[in-house]
Formats: sequence, C-alpha cells, structure tokens
Amino acid sequence: MPLRFTLRQIEYLIAVADAGSVALAAERLHVSSPSISAAISQLEAEFGLQLFIRRHAQGLSLTEGGRQFVTAARAILTAAADLNDRASELTGTVSGSVSVGCLLTFAHVLLPRLRRSFADAHPQVEFRQSEHDHAALIDALRHGRIDAALSYDMQVPPDLAFQPLLSLPPYALLAEDHPLATRKTVTPDDLAPHPMVLLDLPYSTDYFLSFFTRAKPRIAERTRDMGVMRAMVANGFGYSIANIRLGSDRAPDGAKLVFVPLETTRAPMCMGLILPAQTPPRRTVAAFVDHCRATVTDAVLPGLSSPHA
Repeated sequence: MPLRFTLRQIEYLIAVADAGSVALAAERLHVSSPSISAAISQLEAEFGLQLFIRRHAQGLSLTEGGRQFVTAARAILTAAADLNDRASELTGTVSGSVSVGCLLTFAHVLLPRLRRSFADAHPQVEFRQSEHDHAALIDALRHGRIDAALSYDMQVPPDLAFQPLLSLPPYALLAEDHPLATRKTVTPDDLAPHPMVLLDLPYSTDYFLSFFTRAKPRIAERTRDMGVMRAMVANGFGYSIANIRLGSDRAPDGAKLVFVPLETTRAPMCMGLILPAQTPPRRTVAAFVDHCRATVTDAVLPGLSSPHA
C-alpha cells in the first residue's frame, strides 16, 4: 500500500502542534503559511480525521484524535532520523538534517561562517537555523524544534546538557571620548556613577546587573538589539557590558567604540552548545558538535575577535 503522506507533511503537522498556530510554525520553519495549511488539510483529508479545532482568535488546538495522531507522527520522524543515521553509518557519509538555534546577540557574526564551513565539510546535510534569546532557545530544545543551541551557560536546566566551547570574560563598551575610555581595566564601581545602556534580554539582564554588588547602576536606556546597544554607546548615551567582542571596533553607524576589560570576581561567561541530556545526539547532530569543537576556539573565532586581544 503506497504511503498516504510525506515526512514533510508530518514535520509541518508537529510544528503547528507545538506552535499553536500556522503563522508561528511557518516563521519557525522558514516556509510560507499556505504551504503548512495545505499540508495539514491534506493529512486530514487522507486520514479522514480532524486534527485541529480552529478558533479565530485563539489559533489552533489539537483534537483528542489529533493528539494521538501527533504522538504517532513524532515516532515516525524519530524512526526516519534513525534510518538516516543507519544509512550514514553504512555509507560512511553524514546526511540528513540538523536544526540549530543561536543566541541572537552573536548569531549574525558566528552562525553564517560556522554554517558555511560545516556545509562545505558535509554537503549532504540539510541545515536549518534560527535565532532567539536564551529563554526561547531552551524552550525550542525542550519541544524538539531544534537539535542544538549555541548560547551561554546561563541557568541551563537539568534536562539539557551544556558542552563548553569558549571562555569569554566580560568587558565594558565605551564611547571614544568616555572618561573611562583610556583605562586599562575598569571595575563595576568605576562604571556605576555613569549612565548605562543595558542589553535587556532574558537571563542576560540578570547576568549584566549581577556585577554591581555594591553600587547600583544608572540604567539610562534599555534595548534588545545588539547593534542598537553598540550605536547608543558609541554616540555617548552610556556604557554597556558584553562578553563577545565583534570583529570591528565600529558601531553599525560607523562611530568608534572602545573595549576595556572588566575586573570582577565572577567567573567568565562560557559560550557553548546546549543539547538534550537524555538521549545521545543523532549522527548529523554529532557531526555538527564535532565541527563546533574544532572551529569555535580561542585561536580561531569565526566572525569574532578574541576577547584577549
């Protein structure tokens, strides 16, 4: 009996079940909403089963039959991935798909070059990428929307495992004419009297503010965008704190930035990979992990300059 569905349709179905809406699933998978809607309609027609209850203002929710169908669909995708791993072992190649999430503060300088070198080494792998804040990466890993995440070792829950890649000590970003710009190092107490431009992201905010144990910082501006933060600092609206030094000392608008190491007793932040802790990674995911270990090092930083330079 011929198959009445495709693995792509099953993938779209699970994405909608996890997201609760076609639009959000389409955004996560980087495909069009009509493509996903068509896949769901085709599955419902083929199996004669209503999978979702459609509510105009509340998105989609699974029917009881839909919940059981999605459980079986997840098992199918798992079996397909296992079959692909077996084929890769037999042929000695790495193929299949890998979905990687990256922290949005450094995704634009790290992920494209890392993906390019991985694709060159493993051209048969279908690579999917997404960019999120740390909290969203954790959620995506827990719900199986991504296979691995590139982020920091910030409050990683016990059901996930962190594999360190690079230690990144903090530094202060300053405008060229800032009173502290000529210092070799600065302390949180040195910075506290001056206005601060805070990179305001889940987990990151608590980390940056944790440096100030004696004097409370003067937060003048908050932003969720790394480029906006750098431009605000370079134009004299305040200092900021970061752990990643991008490959240029210029803000997006061309204004000059100065980087001064921050003296602190806190351990350096660690960039690394976050993976599910319960199951060993598939062959394709393991190949990406190995590639990261070989590429993201203190000596070879793709797209970044060494914080120790």
